[in-house]
Amino acid sequence: MAIFKHLFLVLSLVPLVLSYPFFPPTCYSKVLSMVRDLTQMAADLKRGHETSYCMAHMPDLYLDVHNACVMHKMRTYISLVEGLRDSRCAYTREVMKHSQTALHLHV
Repeated sequence: MAIFKHLFLVLSLVPLVLSYPFFPPTCYSKVLSMVRDLTQMAADLKRGHETSYCMAHMPDLYLDVHNACVMHKMRTYISLVEGLRDSRCAYTREVMKHSQTALHLHV
């Protein structure tokens, strides 16, 4: 009976050990995650029902953090998003979150 208890204990702890993240996220992995989220968010805004009409003129956002021009591209994109103030969709929650994420990544 004791063998079954030990076997049960080992079999229940193995998935916990295997699912534990061994390395904490680094600054680089956080930036890559933010870029991926920002790119996905921009694509969703261009397809969204409420925001598609004012985001249609925005360029497709593809950011490569390994490219030296990414800062200039981010500044240009942020100014375009902030230029949406005259449109009604600029004040939706999704656009505001997208703008804040882009500013957070830029800084």
